[in-house]
Amino acid sequence: MTSADSGSASTDPDTIAFYQARAPHWVFHSGEAHSHQLDAFLDRLPQGAAVLELGCGGGRDAARMRERGFRVDATDAVPALVTRANQSFDLGARVMAFHELEAEAAYAGAWAHASLLHCPRATLPDALARIFRALLPGGWFFSSYKLGDGECRDLLGRLHNFPSPEWLVAAYLSAGFTIESQHTYAGKASDGTQRDWIDLIARKA
Repeated sequence: MTSADSGSASTDPDTIAFYQARAPHWVFHSGEAHSHQLDAFLDRLPQGAAVLELGCGGGRDAARMRERGFRVDATDAVPALVTRANQSFDLGARVMAFHELEAEAAYAGAWAHASLLHCPRATLPDALARIFRALLPGGWFFSSYKLGDGECRDLLGRLHNFPSPEWLVAAYLSAGFTIESQHTYAGKASDGTQRDWIDLIARKA
């Protein structure tokens, strides 16, 4: 995720700093898998299509997309994570925050696994509108969030928007998306707390 001074910034400086400090020590373990939701999402897309990843982190999901023959545009707002992803997988990943997305009708799919959950609530509608614009007609969009009842920081100091399912769905519909599926499940956050998650698959109809 870069910090910005604008009121429309989709990133939080403290959250960026958290990941920036830890990225150089990011360690991948033998056999560590890509996100378990990824293959089923990719199955919805035309073979070889262009896919935008928002928040590529260490690059494992983008590497899997490339392995499956997709043209992946891997992005993250944390410069050190982009460096780490490129060192590990030679992805050509680039630094870009959500509010810096300017593409129009360029991608068949957008993948945002555990990344948009750090976007401040006030700027999430703008980020969703930008993603909608970046997709081709009929394009697919996956995203996941930790659920809650309002924006706050976790025990590690990272900002989360912690939406309710109803708030989140309303934001997606306002951006123009059709919700194709939503899945809620229990999970454990990296700060050690238990919290429900939601996976949304939306489409630019």
